[in-house]
Amino acid sequence: GFLVHRRGVPRAMSDAAHRRVASLNAHLSPGTGNSSTVHQKSPDDIVVVSALRTPITRARKGGLKDTPADDLLATLLRASVAATGLNPVDVGDVVVGSVLGNSSQRANECRIGMFLAGFPASVPVRTVNRQCSSGLQAVADVAAAIKAGFYEVGIAAGVETMTSNPMKWEGGMNPRVASSSDAQSCLIPMGVTSENVAERWNISRLTQDSFSVRSHARAAAARSSGRFDSQIVPVHTTWVDPATGETKNIIVKEDDGIREGVSLEALSKLPAVFKKGGSTTPGNASQISDGAGCVVLARRSYAEREGLPIIGKFLAFAAVGVDPLVMGIGPAVAIPAAVEKAGLRVDQIDLFELNEAFASQATYCAEKLQLNHEIVNVNGGAIALGHPLGATGARCVATLLHEMKRSHKKTGVVSMCIGSGMGAAGVFAAE
Repeated sequence: GFLVHRRGVPRAMSDAAHRRVASLNAHLSPGTGNSSTVHQKSPDDIVVVSALRTPITRARKGGLKDTPADDLLATLLRASVAATGLNPVDVGDVVVGSVLGNSSQRANECRIGMFLAGFPASVPVRTVNRQCSSGLQAVADVAAAIKAGFYEVGIAAGVETMTSNPMKWEGGMNPRVASSSDAQSCLIPMGVTSENVAERWNISRLTQDSFSVRSHARAAAARSSGRFDSQIVPVHTTWVDPATGETKNIIVKEDDGIREGVSLEALSKLPAVFKKGGSTTPGNASQISDGAGCVVLARRSYAEREGLPIIGKFLAFAAVGVDPLVMGIGPAVAIPAAVEKAGLRVDQIDLFELNEAFASQATYCAEKLQLNHEIVNVNGGAIALGHPLGATGARCVATLLHEMKRSHKKTGVVSMCIGSGMGAAGVFAAE
């Protein structure tokens, strides 16, 4: 029940009113839309001290197809400690985004991966699943826990092995789903939601294929120029040759889904796969992939006291719901919400990592928000690199922060759509 103040005002109502007034004051303050305020430093800032990822490789075909999730996670945890000098004993929690792995088994695999990386038993670990935003949700969860004072340093990661854990519906269907159109829409294949977006907002096949060509070209240029090198941790693993069955020891150093030199003509020949006469094809949709990402966050006072490198600052996060029929529009709603929480405007953001679930929805979101294509996915996106669902958010944070440092940009956003009709976005500032 409610606790009552002396004047009979419900405390819960009073607290809510207080938060609303504080929010309004923040919006009306001179700092609103002033990007200089986000670069002011406070001991209580939530900072990023490391953001790394494995290569992203093609499911069932690529270099990581035979690598278990715990090995991917262990590789990044070890590398994060080595890169920062972090004392693992201090880590308050390890939060791992994962979507397709069996829930209880994946949670145990994450604990195993932590031990394989040499972390002590005193450090806890858990998983989080908000589908395609799980890696970013892990970052937000760790940031929130640090802000709340639960601990001073934590690790947010994401991992997905789509070779071992393909997308599928398990078990039966609740017959009550038929009573709710929104509930029914949650069961629509993601490719069909892409077709819905393309049809509703007149996004042509040519536009989608052109978007994909640009993604591959940018990713190929980034790979060949070594732009990904600082964020990628090579994975020492075993690989079974599908032709001979021979097991080989290999080192996976690069993303292997990028199609260098792919042409608009080649993509135009691919058939639509989700709707007869549709426009969504394997060429303008994200690839199914294997990979992992890892982000270490800390309170600024802790990072400075321990001499940890600071590469960025976490500013804000928002998750929103949208119509499941057009789930791909989620970023168009989540980005303004998150940016506003950071005290900024969308036009003040220097770089965007907008997950390319489908070219249709990524195009819609960029156009809806009037984003300049020259600052969106400047090193390509999931159409070229791949989309290991639970890892994508953490991967995008790594790609964003390393690019912000390389190109001397001040602010950046990571965002993605989410199956069943949601969107998420995180806002970051350069150090």
